[in-house]
This record gives sequence, structure tokens and C-alpha cells, in this order.
Amino acid sequence: MKIIFKRYLGFIIILGLNIILLIINRKIGLRSISISGSNILEMAKILPPIFVLLGLMDVWTPRETMEKIMGEKSGLIGILIAFFLGSLAAGPLYAAFPIAIILIKKGAKFSNILIFIGAWSTTKVPMFLFETASLGWRFSVIRLIMSIFGVITIGYMIELFISKKEKENLYNKARLM
Repeated sequence: MKIIFKRYLGFIIILGLNIILLIINRKIGLRSISISGSNILEMAKILPPIFVLLGLMDVWTPRETMEKIMGEKSGLIGILIAFFLGSLAAGPLYAAFPIAIILIKKGAKFSNILIFIGAWSTTKVPMFLFETASLGWRFSVIRLIMSIFGVITIGYMIELFISKKEKENLYNKARLM
């Protein structure tokens, strides 16, 4: 029971706050419940297909293959694959984290995982096309180049600053999921 309560604590808190808002101010409470419900429905549309793809990736991709293409010795190939996986992905940023966990389980290098998440959040192809149409190609290309260097630099800097013990702890937690 404690484990279930702990797992759903965030949901329980939001539900409680919505109920309190509903009691204090009916109009604001109904609006809050509407927004919360809308967010839950949006996540319910996005997450199931992602989890199906994750399951397939987990089963179809051998650990040895992932270690070879994105592991500790992957070098430039690992960076490029992480970057392109993130840039070509669709969906909100919260969808990247379950994929990152699978990458951890499969032995991907920590900096490559960070590059993947950074690329997902800053260099998506549809975002680049929208920027180009709205702000011009010059701005978009400069921002893209800066983002590429920034994402790679930040990925490696974070890996340098995180101790080996912290990384091992993170990898062990991911394997338990």
C-alpha cells in the first residue's frame, strides 16, 4: 500500500488541490480540473505508443549492438546517432526520458544519453522548419549550429562533473525499472 501511495503521491496531491480549489472557488476549481484532465488525456495519447516502441526497442535491440553504436567506445558515431535520434524524434520532452532509460539499460554512454535529450529539446526538425519560416533561414541556421555545439559540450561537461559512483547509481536504478 505504501509503495502505491508513494508512486501516485503527485497525482494525489494534484487531486487534493483541485478539490480544495473547487470548495474555495467553484469557477477556478472547475477550470483547474478541466486543465488537469486535459493534460492527463494528452499524456494518455502520447505515452502508450512510446511505450510500445520502447518495448520493441528493448526486445529487438541487443545490448551488444547498443554498446557498439552508443557505448563508451562509440566516439563520433555515438554522438551522431544520439543527436539524430533526438532531432528526428516527435513528441514532447517528457517522452524522451523513458527512451533515455532504455538507452541506459542497453549500455549507452552517459554523455550520449545527455546529447540525445538535449537534441530532443533543442534541435527537432519540425521546430527548425517552423523557425526558418517565421524568423528566417539565417537566424535558424545560426541557432541550430549553436545548439549543436552547446548540446554536445554540455553533455560532455556534465559527464565530467558527475562522479563514477553517481553514474553507476543511475545505471543501477535504470536497470531496476
